[in-house]
Formats: sequence, C-alpha cells, structure tokens
Amino acid sequence: MTPGIVVADTSVLINFLRIDRMDLIGTHPESFIATDHVAGEITDPDQQARYAAALSAGFIAEQRVDNPVELDIFLRLRRGERLGAGECSAIAVALNRSYRLAIQDNRAIKRALQEAGITGNPLRIARTQDIIVELIRSGDLTIATADAMLVDWANNHRFRLKTSSFRELL
Repeated sequence: MTPGIVVADTSVLINFLRIDRMDLIGTHPESFIATDHVAGEITDPDQQARYAAALSAGFIAEQRVDNPVELDIFLRLRRGERLGAGECSAIAVALNRSYRLAIQDNRAIKRALQEAGITGNPLRIARTQDIIVELIRSGDLTIATADAMLVDWANNHRFRLKTSSFRELL
C-alpha cells in the first residue's frame, strides 16, 4: 500500500467545508486528494470558494480520473448502484492506487469493501471522526476544539456523531 495519501469523498470534505476548517485537512499527517468528480459535487457557492482556497493553499490536491483501470472500476460501481459519481470515483482511485478512502456514507462504504474483495485490493476506510481523532493524536487539534466542532456540526449542519465528546473515541 502507498502510505500517506487519502482520497476524500464529497461527504467528508463537506463536513470540513461547512465549518470552514479545511486547514485541518492541510495539517493532517497524510496528504489528501479529491477527484474531479468529487469537486463537481460541491455545489454550495461558499463551499466552492472554501474548496478553491484549500486547493490554492495546498491543503488538498485535485486529481482527474482518467486511468483505464479506475474508469473500469468507476463504471462498474455506477451500474445498478445508487452511488454518486464522487463516491464511485473516490473508491476507484483509492482501490487502484492503494490509497486510504475518506468516506461517510454506510451504503457506499459497504459497496467499496465489496469492490475491494472483487479486485483483491485492500481498502482502508476513514470517516470524518477518524480524521478528527488522528488530528487530536498528532497534536494538531485539541479535544475542546474538536468537541466544539462536534456541537457546530450537530446544531448547524445536520451531521451528528454517536458521541458527546471525542475524548470517548481516543
């Protein structure tokens, strides 16, 4: 596996874009990339501006999906499934390049793991909360700040975790 690179799905990126904390993606110990399909799913103008700023700052890089193997996986995932283009492209890139996949949707995670079994490629999954825990462990984020983000997500952005504090996940 290639260490140190995470392919982010739209759902995870939007969680950070909503609270204007893409800087955390930039300080994470691993490098983050998003596919062109993922970028295309960011439709809110404020989030688009924050994403563009994160690209300019080097917090995340954008990759075009044009590798034949990735396109084959992408098309296989799109058939009969109700997965979005961003999910399919992120899964395809993660599988083909042996990168870690940052994704939130349970149905997409299940399908990604099935595809990993078909292709014979291992797949490591990270959810938003895993990224936050890793940032806390690396010293780039305090529990208090992470818990404030947890409250902001729950109160203002319809993203809830089954924990009242990140301390419980450490």
